[in-house]
Formats: sequence, structure tokens, C-alpha cells
Amino acid sequence: MSAQQHATALRQALAAGDTAAAIEAADGMVRAALSSRKWNYDFTDAWFRSLYELPAEVRRPVAERVAATLAELPADRELVEVGFDPATALTLLSHGLADDRFEAARDWLLRAAGHHFVIGHLWGVETVVATETSAGRSVPPEATAAFRRTALNRSWVPDGTRAVLTRLTDPPLNVGEAWADAALAAVTGPDDPWLALLRHLTTATTAKPSAGWEETARALADAAGPERMRDLVVALLRQVGRPRTLPLTVGAYRTANDLFDAHNATPLRGLAWLASLLPPDRDTVRALGALVETSLRKVPGVGPRSPKVANAGVVALSRIDGEAALAELARLAARVTYKATAKLIDSVLGDRAAALGLGREEVEELAVPTYGLTSVGAATGQLGEATALLAVSGVKATLSWRTAAGKQVKGVPAAVRRDHPDELAELRASVKDLDKMLAAQRDRLDRQFLARRTWPAGAWRQRLLDHPLVGTLARRLLWTVDGTAVGFADGAPRTLDDTPVTPAPDAEVTLWHPADRDPAEVAAWRDWLERHAVTQPFKQAHREVYLLTDTERATGTYSNRFAAHILRQHQFHSLAAVRGWRNRLRLAVDDTLPPAVRELPEWGLRAEYWIHGDSADHGADDITDSGSFLRLRTDQVRFYPLDAPENLAHCDGRWPYEMWLRDGAEPVEPLPLAEIPPLVLSEVLRDVDLFVGVASVGNDPTWQDGGPGGRHREYWTSYGFGELNATAKTRRALLERLVPRLAIADRCTLEGRFLLVKGERHTYKIHLGSGNVLISPSDRYLCIVPTSRSAAEQPPGYLPYEGDHTLAVILSKAMLLARDTEITDRTILSQL
Repeated sequence: MSAQQHATALRQALAAGDTAAAIEAADGMVRAALSSRKWNYDFTDAWFRSLYELPAEVRRPVAERVAATLAELPADRELVEVGFDPATALTLLSHGLADDRFEAARDWLLRAAGHHFVIGHLWGVETVVATETSAGRSVPPEATAAFRRTALNRSWVPDGTRAVLTRLTDPPLNVGEAWADAALAAVTGPDDPWLALLRHLTTATTAKPSAGWEETARALADAAGPERMRDLVVALLRQVGRPRTLPLTVGAYRTANDLFDAHNATPLRGLAWLASLLPPDRDTVRALGALVETSLRKVPGVGPRSPKVANAGVVALSRIDGEAALAELARLAARVTYKATAKLIDSVLGDRAAALGLGREEVEELAVPTYGLTSVGAATGQLGEATALLAVSGVKATLSWRTAAGKQVKGVPAAVRRDHPDELAELRASVKDLDKMLAAQRDRLDRQFLARRTWPAGAWRQRLLDHPLVGTLARRLLWTVDGTAVGFADGAPRTLDDTPVTPAPDAEVTLWHPADRDPAEVAAWRDWLERHAVTQPFKQAHREVYLLTDTERATGTYSNRFAAHILRQHQFHSLAAVRGWRNRLRLAVDDTLPPAVRELPEWGLRAEYWIHGDSADHGADDITDSGSFLRLRTDQVRFYPLDAPENLAHCDGRWPYEMWLRDGAEPVEPLPLAEIPPLVLSEVLRDVDLFVGVASVGNDPTWQDGGPGGRHREYWTSYGFGELNATAKTRRALLERLVPRLAIADRCTLEGRFLLVKGERHTYKIHLGSGNVLISPSDRYLCIVPTSRSAAEQPPGYLPYEGDHTLAVILSKAMLLARDTEITDRTILSQL
């Protein structure tokens, strides 16, 4: 009999007063549920309720049979979908019946439920919670956490269930996250003001704290002790984002263990606000900045962990007075790419700028701290008899020591660790802060080409050239001072012939760009940098310049230079955000989206890169679990006026881009490429070239088979070993000067698109664009997957610029293959 047939028989037996028949029918209902391995529409809320509402004389014998079945199951079995589980059935049947077996089953069910991200069906949960609370027993905190998550995750929850869950007020935080567990462990008793404060944090349900919320928080913090609260709050904020202390069984929600607990996100927002109300401290600022970045860390298929927590961190920083908080906001402004949070940071800095009567960029520059540096890139500090030596090299700070005897060592002297632990901890924290700020300032300076930024020479020297931190970057760049190009060497700005330049305080200074210069001058400055051993923080003198081609003059309003590529979508999406482009992930849905867009308000322009999701048939090999395309197909690059209506196209490209016209608006034609300022054209095309160069599947050494169905094999071959793009040509020119200085120079030769490396076993051809390798003379492909370390390491010897990861990969492969008899990697050896 089916479940519904048993239910019908049960109703008939109850109507006839036949207890024995009712017991048999109820037993049949339960056995039908327990034997089902998937959802059955017979099992409705009314079906479950009919078990719960049975007379006690019917429920008891059926419950005893279920208890006997439950006792025979393995102790370590996983919780089945609630509503099909023996323990749930037992709970529905045994309420109000005294039996140790019944209570043990209910306890097992609750603890098992607590290991799940969400509970599949809440009917049994409602019953078990009501049974336990009415009997005066507490619900395990992990179960409470699961019930709360389920209610937040479900679009609809029955009123009765929600009413039951509202009674679960303890603990105020969901257990299972490191910071929440530590917060609960810090409660000393029921009268501890910290407990009252935790309850208050759960009311942080608005975007910003109200005056009333803040007043209550201050009063509770004062009662708990402001200094104690500050130390505790900072310690808790530092633990946000650590691995869960209670890993969850996630089912279909595969990324649940990487997310913030949805219930805890609200009190975490309150915790950030609370930090801004406590006595100011540098550690508080650091912890809030880290909270913003941790909250915006992306989870595959989901996106940022918790933008609302990130925004709370920004709000908290905006309410803290002092240079440290402003500096942290300025650092975040250069690092955050999530649109809503970036917009909030921009608004906060804009408000600060208005209050100070300064420009937005000026506030960012003035906010950069020195982190204890007393001269450009260096500082010393005394800790007892030892001297700490802080120095900046590239975009990294290093800390070394000089003992009382004058000997310089890398390790921390024992006396410093013993006698000055607090000062040592602060010094190490400052080094980490310095590294983060250096990277942020490097990226900010790299974006100034399109920002049309100019400085009076006095401000330029103060905020950039002579600033102890920013100066380590600015002194490695080229500038124009009232039209005269200068670089910094031997303590002064100098021209190409090394003549010192002392500009007037009001002289106009801009960043030098090769697009504005004669090729002979560009070559001369490259020689100057090498002569003075200057390694630039990013490509400037060696920056690729993208000139209009004859083909682009023929097409007129669009460039196909970077069309017909296959890119890894998520890598492209992240890189586009870093470079200031606005983009949305293409999903395998019936929807339209705009192209990737770079807005250039200083020029009144909008650049577009047309892209589409790549899939032959929306197969599993082309789409993530969350429904986004794994790869993109690329198309044209176009320019429009900044205020032109946006273009839209279907996510998978089945419908081409068309301008979306509203309220009777007229279509706006794309601008002729010949009318785009050369610097703008070059920088935009350079960005697009970067997207292709980094995200193309042609760079992936594991894609020799062409990916799903082999349909991209021809593309992989043509890209991985084809003609060099502008970036690769720059790399080749550099290698012409670099290879003769290598230890393996006698084994290396540059030929066309390749670096040839002569090993003992074979001769190898490394493509200068992709880094892919062929074995000569048969051009057999050699798959070498670079490690993240090899891509991050700076190649040996002098380099004129930093940041070319493909160059690092090429050189690491060359070093490996030149000594191919020493290779121990079995994967590589099997191909040789």
C-alpha cells in the first residue's frame, strides 16, 4: 500500500474506533516513510500532523516499534532528510509519552540536525523543539544554529514553525564560527554586561547605527569596561573568516562552510559598529580593515561572503577620528573592487575631503602614513641594546636587526623577544601594514595615467617623491615637470643627461607616458633606467603602446584586435575589477547583460569590451554548479560618450548587442577610433590585452586537448604558439638584454616567437607569449604546470620593471630545462 492508502485506512479506523486497525495503519504510514529514499508528494505537512495528532494509545505501540528499528541502526549514520528519518517519526509519535528511548532519540535528532547547513523540512523540527522546550529541556546550541539558518535560507517558513524558533533566544550567536565561539566563551555569567551587549549586537539590522542603538551600546560597553571591550572586540574581529569550528554537512550547498553564518552576520555588523565606539587604537583600525577584505573574499558560485559586514567595517572606520583610520580607508579605496563597498568608501572619502576643503585624490595622498619610516624606505628603532632595521625593497618591507656588538642579523635577538614582546608585536604588525599599503599605492599610481592627475611641484615632492613610503615607488617612476621628462637618481630629479632639476613650487608635474613621446626618447629612458639600475614598480618606460592599425581605421568604430579569444570567465572577472572595469558574470540563463565597461569620466568616454558566455550546449563541462559560464568568447572593443544608453546582449550571445533605448531616447553611434585620444586608446587596449594574456585558455598547459569535446584545440594551438602580442614583444625585447647575463646564457637563444633552451636530453622551445613548451625537432608538446611560487618569484638579475609573471614562468622553465638531466618530477620525466 502507498503512504496515502495507509493514511486513508488510518482515518477510517479512527472513525470506526478500531484501535488495533489504527495502530496497523499508522505503522504502515511510518514504514512507507522510512522506506522512501527521495521526496514524495504524499508526505505533506498535513500527513506529518496526522501522526502527531494520533491518540496516545495508538502512538505508543508504533513509537516503540520505531524505537526498536532506530536501536538497530549504526551509531554513526548521517541524518536523513527531516520527515523521512526514524528519529523524526519517533518524535512525532512520542510527544507526551515517558520513555528514555524516546528522549534519547529526540536528543540524537537535535544534535544530528546541528551538523547541517539547513534542514530539508521543518515540520519535525517544530515538533521536537516544542516537545523539548515544553518539558523544560534546552535545545543544543548547534541545533538552534541549524534551525535559524534554515529559517533565514527558506523563502517561506510556516508561522507555527517561526513562532517556535523565536523562543530559541539562547545563545545569542550561532555556534560553529571561531569568533562567535570565542565571544560566547567570554561571557562570565548571566549578569555579565558582555552578554547583554551580545544580545544588543543582534539588533544591528540597519545599514548604519541609529542614535538609540549607539547610546545603548555605549552604556553597555561602559558597564562591561571599555578597555576590556576594546581588547575583546579586536580579538574577535581577528578571528572572523577562520575555518569553522563545527564543519557542516552541506548537501547541495557545497560552499556553505566558506560562508559567514547568516544569523551571525547581523551581530558581526554590530561588533564592527561597537569597535568604533570604544577607545581608539591602531589594532582596532587594522582589525576593521581586515574585516572588510575578509568579508569581500569571494566564494565560488556565490560572490563576496558578506557585503553587509564589509560595509559595516567601512562605516566603523568612517566614525573613527585620526590618521590611522583615514589611511586604512585610503588603502581600501585602492584595493576594494566590489562595487557597492567601493562606492561607500568613495562616499566616505569624499565627505572627508569636503570637510577638509580638499580634493578626493588629495585626501588619499595625505592619508598615507609613514609606518615609522624616517627617511624614504628606511627606519631604525632601538629595543634595548638591539637596533631594528626596517627597509623597503620593491613592494615588500624587510625587518633585520643589529646587535649591541654591531653585527647585523635577520633573526630577532632573544633579548628583544624576552624584554620587549609588545613593541616587537607592534613592529611586526607595522611591517604587514606597510606591505599592504605599498601594494595599494602601487596600484593607485598605475591608475593615474587615465585619471589625468597633475600635481604642483611642491605637493608632488611632499606627498610623493619625499614621502617615506610613497617615495619608494615615486622615485622609481618617470615624471614630466613643466613638460620636461625627469627620473630620480643620486638624490635628485634628473634629465636624460643627468642634469639635476629643481622645479618651482608651482610647476606642473604629471606622470610620463610613452604614448606621448618619440620612440627614440622612450629607448633613451630605458637605457637611463638600466644605467641607474632602477626597477620600476610597474611598466612605464617599457609600457606597451597600442597605436591605431590600418584594419581599425577601416572598421572605423570598433577594434577586432582582441576578438575570438576564449577566456576563463572568473579570472577575467576578477582582473577586470582590479583594472577598474565594471562587469557582471554571464549565467546560463535567458537574460541580457551589458558588456564589460570602463568608464572614463575625466575624458567623457566609456570603453566597452563585448563578451559572451561560451558553451556548445550548456553542458556540465561549460557551467559551474551555480550556473555561471566557465569561459567567455570575446568580441569587439568600442568607445561611446559617457552618457550614451547602454548596450545589452544575451548572456550566451544568441542575440547580438543592441542599445537599450528608454523614454524615447535616440540611439548613439560608437565613436570613431581615430577620434579617441592616443593615450586613452592605448591604455584601454592594454587592459584588454592583459585580460586576454592572463585569462586565455591558450595559456593553460593542461588544455592541450582543447577542452570540452576538443572544440578549442585549434584555438589553444594558435594562441599558445602563435604570433606575439604587444606584451610578449616587450618581453622579447627585454629578454634580448637579459639572456646574455643568465648563468645558462650559453644554452639559450632567441628565435622568433621562442626562447630556445638546449638541454642534455633535448632542445626546447618556450613560447614568449604563453610560456608553453615544445620539444625540438618534432615540436612535441611538453606540459609543465608552473607552481604559484615560480610565477611569484622575481627572476634573477636586474629587471627594469616588476610584475611580469609570465616572464618569471618562462625563466623558471628555462632554468629547469637547461639542466634536464637533474629533473626529478615524474610527470615531466614521463614526457621526456
